[in-house]
Amino acid sequence: MKLTTFCFSPTGTSRKNMMAVVKGLDMGDVTHCDYTYYNIESGKDLDRQLSSDDLALFSVPVYGGKVAPTALERMGQVRGEDTPAILLVTYGNRNFEQVLVQLADFVRERGFRPIAAAALVGEHSYSNAKYPIAVGRPDAEDLASAEELGRQIAAKLLQKDEQAWDIDVANDMPHPETPEASLQAFRLFVQEYTLQQQANPVKVFPAASSEACSHCGVCVGLCPTQAIALGNEEVTDASRCIRCCACVKGCPTGARTFDSPFAKPLSENFRMRREPLYLL
Repeated sequence: MKLTTFCFSPTGTSRKNMMAVVKGLDMGDVTHCDYTYYNIESGKDLDRQLSSDDLALFSVPVYGGKVAPTALERMGQVRGEDTPAILLVTYGNRNFEQVLVQLADFVRERGFRPIAAAALVGEHSYSNAKYPIAVGRPDAEDLASAEELGRQIAAKLLQKDEQAWDIDVANDMPHPETPEASLQAFRLFVQEYTLQQQANPVKVFPAASSEACSHCGVCVGLCPTQAIALGNEEVTDASRCIRCCACVKGCPTGARTFDSPFAKPLSENFRMRREPLYLL
């Protein structure tokens, strides 16, 4: 069985989790398709066709309770033929909501059959020194757990009854528990923020300090949507920016920042460590 991975990971957390699972699978024949930096306008290598003898692994981040739209857009031309698929989503310690259901529906429509699913944790895109959110994750414990998941999936694939591989993500996938007080506080923030936006819409995007920016161009290479131009690194093209914060986390001088209004309530209400959740 040949393994093909499909990954979208601007800040690297989805990729790290995925590679730990791949290590546990211990399959000799692996092809990695990283859709993070593909230029969708060129259509380069966006289409892939897998057979029933292959194994697919999809790894994507959660953005606002949904699969990152850019990930689905770029993976839209991937096709399977009753191909078994592993589904991985990485979220920033709040909740992944119905993202695995969304991803399962997406891959089924393209000829894949989910046989394993996992909700893994990564440092939130909006995390910063003032408002930390799952800082440093996935950590060593997370990666060891993901590697063990890979070993368990490999063992499952040895079962002769292939019908027993199938999973029901919508009904059987476990979800994290959050204290009601934290949920209510966050919901109140979202309601108030929504009302403010309706009255006075303000879109916030990563910004760069002209004093601190050295024009090294690192952010240009990190941006998955070409929202930053070489030589004009202080400006972010709002029409392209997906607020993944890869440019912020990767800026060597700390010139790039993103003051998301969500950072404070996320940091305050979701401090409890989330553990990886699996469905096999």
